[in-house]
Amino acid sequence: MMSFREYRMGVSRGLPVGMGYFSVSFGFGAMAVSQGLSAWDATLISLTNVTSAGQFAGLTVIVAAATLWEMILTQLIINSRYALMSLALSQRMGERIGFLPRLLIAFFNTDEIFALAMARVEPLTVPFMLGLGTLPIVGWTLGTLCGGLAGSVLPASIQAALGVMLYGMFIAIVVPPAKTDRKILAAVILALICSSAFTWVPVLKTVSAGISIVICTVAAAGICAALLPTPEEAEAAV
Repeated sequence: MMSFREYRMGVSRGLPVGMGYFSVSFGFGAMAVSQGLSAWDATLISLTNVTSAGQFAGLTVIVAAATLWEMILTQLIINSRYALMSLALSQRMGERIGFLPRLLIAFFNTDEIFALAMARVEPLTVPFMLGLGTLPIVGWTLGTLCGGLAGSVLPASIQAALGVMLYGMFIAIVVPPAKTDRKILAAVILALICSSAFTWVPVLKTVSAGISIVICTVAAAGICAALLPTPEEAEAAV
């Protein structure tokens, strides 16, 4: 009875996330179809990944016909934060959690789910975490399927317009924090300069899309970490 109550509480907490994921993944499904993937391929990607930035970046790499190693490097860098988030969650769950439940929880450990889990005052339990991840996974997968099916029947002009959806989503994510944090603004500007160089400089524009994404990400993050460290990092360096 306690386990069911914990699971139901997790489902309740995860409902808003699942609804939000549906809308975002709808755009991913429609965009994937507009780039040549089938609705079922896009749905399978969402079901087995559950990561917005990683999937959108992965779609860019797929469309560019990049190599498997470029895909691996891109996903490793973009999704590396999940490893740290999973470690933090494991400290809140104790040592009695089995290996398989840990794998399942790590699988659907997204930014929003992590935030909800860490905000819980009571100790984290397996039923609660499984409930917390249920609706986000359903919303993300179902939204992709609906977006893919809708994209399959949309006119060519609308499908082409969906190509800018990715850029609009990233702008909506980046601009608000960049307006209030100069470190984020600096990272955005550096990434923009680096990406522009790989687009227009004769020698650099021959580099494949996957490798250029990796280089831009590492360069912008590395320079900002060195020149604009957080107070904690600065104190540790002294």
